[in-house]
Amino acid sequence: MTSATRAILTVAIVGLLLPTPCAIAQRPTNVLLVVADDLGYGELGCYGQEKIATPRIDALAKAGVRMTRAWSGAPVCAPSRCVMFTGKHTGHAAIRDNGEVRPEGQTPLPERTPNLFSAMRSSGRATACIGKWGLGPPGSSGDPLAIGVDRFYGYNCQRHAHSHEPDWLWNDRTKAEVKGSYAPTLMTREAVAFIETKKDVPWFLAFTSALPHLALQIPEEELKAYTGKFPETPYDGKSGYRPHATPKAAYAAMITHLDTSVGRLVDALKATGQLERTLIVFTSDNGTTHSAGVDAAYFKSTAGLRGLKGSAYEGGIRVPLILHHAATLPAGRVVDAPCAAYDLWPTIAAAVGLDRPVGTDGVDLGPVLRGESPAPARTLYMEFPGYGGWQAAVDGKWKIVRKNLKKQPDASFELYDLDADPRESVDVAGAHPETVKRLAAFAASARTPSPNPAWNW
Repeated sequence: MTSATRAILTVAIVGLLLPTPCAIAQRPTNVLLVVADDLGYGELGCYGQEKIATPRIDALAKAGVRMTRAWSGAPVCAPSRCVMFTGKHTGHAAIRDNGEVRPEGQTPLPERTPNLFSAMRSSGRATACIGKWGLGPPGSSGDPLAIGVDRFYGYNCQRHAHSHEPDWLWNDRTKAEVKGSYAPTLMTREAVAFIETKKDVPWFLAFTSALPHLALQIPEEELKAYTGKFPETPYDGKSGYRPHATPKAAYAAMITHLDTSVGRLVDALKATGQLERTLIVFTSDNGTTHSAGVDAAYFKSTAGLRGLKGSAYEGGIRVPLILHHAATLPAGRVVDAPCAAYDLWPTIAAAVGLDRPVGTDGVDLGPVLRGESPAPARTLYMEFPGYGGWQAAVDGKWKIVRKNLKKQPDASFELYDLDADPRESVDVAGAHPETVKRLAAFAASARTPSPNPAWNW
């Protein structure tokens, strides 16, 4: 046999062994859910940010669908994640505020709570959560490995995540020593490894980054990209967390590090031939934080919206939401339909061919994302017992909100026309009493009191 004949036979055999484009398209859809921590609505270039570089996330938005009126699950970490992973808004969710457990962890999800991880695993997908958890201590009913997560790497406890240079991280059920390392880099590495090793099986990966949540910490080499670019007042650490000589540069570099991590995940999908069959969802757990060296006003972190983390005004709960799936979603589409974190589970389920989850408060956003139908007529709801106690609802352009419910359980609702006044600067409740009455009645009916008395008013 001549060398030329052998080469032809080799090409023919390889061609028979390689999957055809049709076979690739028929493979089950993977899901990559990226959740930033305290990333504000206006802190990405694709949402108007001008001082901080986020080219990889911006590219994802350009190639996918960008939502402009997405609510997080809550204004702080744990309840927001509970909403996202259980599909229930905070009027029904098991966890409605941050509840601390000693020595490590937060209030656990109750045993056998239906959730996105268990649903994905039941569908035959390998599941992983890499990053920050906050929904139950190790060994509890809310331990990630107890509720449907096959692979966990990162922080179980939110307090532990207040340092990006910890002594150790959880590696499934063992503590891995990481002293001297930058945890976000390690977690990105683990997420890339998961994508690479699972390339032949369907999977669901929640990459729950702890960035840009405080403390202000970033490797010196990455800090250099922003050193000298901003007017700086050193942060002395007196309001919590760690001091930093150039807090603006550090904060910007942390967001760019997050962007680079997203880019590495996308690159891993491309390199392993999985990008076309992977739904990518990018969002944040709540709005920008309000202290300890973060200058939200300087960076226009809320894009002009009122409020910050802990607030039910739009600046505390409106977050970026980007969805990319080359096989089904149009590129460059911008959607202004109101939606919320509790829509993610139904949307993901429909995208991968599963039935709508039973008992959730959300809807499948797929038809809206694809431009097949207008947004469904419905009213969004949120309550939050922390930061004094908040309640809010949105119906089209109208939003009601009230606060200080711990001290004033019968506080009156404010009313805002978000189309005319997205910054919630003018309370028009007095001019539209029937609208307030209607939405207040909805808010009263939308909730079930929490079994935890601390989470009621």
